[in-house]
Amino acid sequence: MTQFPSLKGKQIIKVLKKANFEVIRVKGSHHFLKHSDGRCTVVPAHPGETIGPGLFLKILRIVNLHVMTS
Repeated sequence: MTQFPSLKGKQIIKVLKKANFEVIRVKGSHHFLKHSDGRCTVVPAHPGETIGPGLFLKILRIVNLHVMTS
């Protein structure tokens, strides 16, 4: 199985923005992102905390993005 790093919420938001998602609103530390084709997700961006590989993979599955492994 592939090992995924623990990333900060802001890093995941940056990756999603490169995939043409935009932040539509922020409630507390939760950022709601939406794509023009209707896909959407919520990314928690708590300061000083990382998002584990399980939640990171779940976010990618929700927005239908695939991870390229080598």
